[in-house]
Amino acid sequence: MTAVALAFLPKPLMVAMDNVLPSRKIPLGVIDTQKFKQIRASIEEIDLIEPLSVAPVDRKSGQHLLLDGHIRLLALRELGYVEVPCLVATDDETYTYNNRINRLSSVQEHLMIRRAVERGVSPERLAKALCVDLAQIVKKMTLLDGICPEAAELLKERQFSTELSLALRRMKPTRQVECAELMISANNVTVAYVRALLATTSPEMLVGGKKLGRTKGVSQDQMARMEREMSNLQGQYKMAEQTYGEDMLNLVLARGYIVKLLGNKQVSRYLELHQAEVLDQFVSIVQTTSMDL
Repeated sequence: MTAVALAFLPKPLMVAMDNVLPSRKIPLGVIDTQKFKQIRASIEEIDLIEPLSVAPVDRKSGQHLLLDGHIRLLALRELGYVEVPCLVATDDETYTYNNRINRLSSVQEHLMIRRAVERGVSPERLAKALCVDLAQIVKKMTLLDGICPEAAELLKERQFSTELSLALRRMKPTRQVECAELMISANNVTVAYVRALLATTSPEMLVGGKKLGRTKGVSQDQMARMEREMSNLQGQYKMAEQTYGEDMLNLVLARGYIVKLLGNKQVSRYLELHQAEVLDQFVSIVQTTSMDL
């Protein structure tokens, strides 16, 4: 079995603040942003959780180039830190690590908050550390209450509002999974979309089996029509998901054929003289660099 090379040394290294060299300039006004205030308050209250990411030490200057954590570094300097824990990369590539980092998802944030509370950190202290209302911490703590494990697994890499889980938990597990799949397929993990799905969910798929109250300003006929349209849309999504790979392959092959076709001067000249509109469409297809719609 092939060994996997580690991107960073396994243990953080304590590095003097003066030996951490930023790789980019911090934008003006960043210390006035809510993000900076949250990070600073978090470090001040419960210390640094995520070490900085740095390149291997430069033998001449003795400095480490900072790869990720510029705002944390700024907050640490404001708080008077002398040393900072750093994860040292095993190579000296200086590409921006921010482009290769998966930011904390809502489910991961929920698990971290739950873990902190289980270890004795009070919700009030967490709210102060993150510079948010206590009500937000409570909502994040109960994010997955009433959500089936399968739906939670589907959403584990996504960022979404706590209001989304409130809508999901009104559905039975089977419907939760179905809605999670639809939101991910549509790349639309939003409160508005899940509420639309909730509104068109049949009573037997709702917790308690009771039909939702009538939406203000929407007649019974409009609701019934919306339910039918949403049902058709769900079917179309599932069908598109099944044929997506084959459709993309056909499109790539078709584009390749048109490229060759236009490479023939005689064919290109004929189209220019007799089928100018078709030629414009062919040129547009050839110039397409992405199949994303």
